[in-house]
Amino acid sequence: MEYTTLGRTALRISPLCFGTLNLGVRTTTEEAFALLDLALERGINFLDTANQYGWQKHKGYTEELLGEWFALGGNRREKVVLGTKVGNPMTDLPNDSGLSARNIIASCEQSLRRLGTDWIDVYYMHHIDRSAPWEEVWQAMETLVWQGKVRYVGSSNFAGWHLVEAQASARERNFLGLVAESCVYNLVTRTVELELIPAAQKYGLAVLPWSPLHGGLLSGATRKLAEGTAVKTAQGRAQVAMAKHADVVAAYEKLCESHDLDPAEVGLAWVLNRPGVTAPVIGPRTQAQLTGALNALELTLPQALLDELDLIFPPVGNGGPGPEAWAW
Repeated sequence: MEYTTLGRTALRISPLCFGTLNLGVRTTTEEAFALLDLALERGINFLDTANQYGWQKHKGYTEELLGEWFALGGNRREKVVLGTKVGNPMTDLPNDSGLSARNIIASCEQSLRRLGTDWIDVYYMHHIDRSAPWEEVWQAMETLVWQGKVRYVGSSNFAGWHLVEAQASARERNFLGLVAESCVYNLVTRTVELELIPAAQKYGLAVLPWSPLHGGLLSGATRKLAEGTAVKTAQGRAQVAMAKHADVVAAYEKLCESHDLDPAEVGLAWVLNRPGVTAPVIGPRTQAQLTGALNALELTLPQALLDELDLIFPPVGNGGPGPEAWAW
């Protein structure tokens, strides 16, 4: 495994981030532990979770599951870079969501207890909170960093101008500010190419795309639906997208077949090699899916295939960053 750095920091991470959204809810506990162990064995040292994950059972469940895995020993906690998130509602109470100083600090304490650890490597704001001034956000994050409970701060689902605003405020406080942004990015959803990724590159933020296969839509969805083996593709965002993009997905799968390549590996390899991308967040449910993601690290897509992908999934506007993407 060749490691890279988390944005402008010196923190070493694997080029794949293991997302835990499926663990324990689309796998058994035993399967989840086996997947985590295999990922670690194969060199993946970057884990992504959130305080809300596991809501299908109860909010906080996935963090608890990771805490059980860490408790198995073998220096599991010390071997990984752990990220979790704050901001989404945890209860119906008015102060148990958002980015108030109260919620940021209280949620961090609760995540630490569930995870059974003393520190969080990357603490993400799960969404922007338009009511929270940056002075309040950074004061809370600084407190956690000074206490040794958080090492770095990241964002998720921000706009490009949010990154700029956040960094301007952090610099006024002589604070490191954001070091990573996790955003939805895949062949189907390319909006972040316009401004978000260029802003992240300018300010030295790692870009960590979530849903690199658009919820399974780009993983051979047509075949899986026909076979009755689809899981994520048969529900949620991917199910809606499939109804909208069925012809495009069929063309994509035909193109992959013509090159004798697996659609899931092609989709992930495409994201891996996009400008500014640091580490896509994968969410394997099986060891075969994890192995496929690792295979994508070694896959070089020929230019002819890349050109054909742009025809099937055209970039926004003229392509590339704005304003050239929409202006002359």
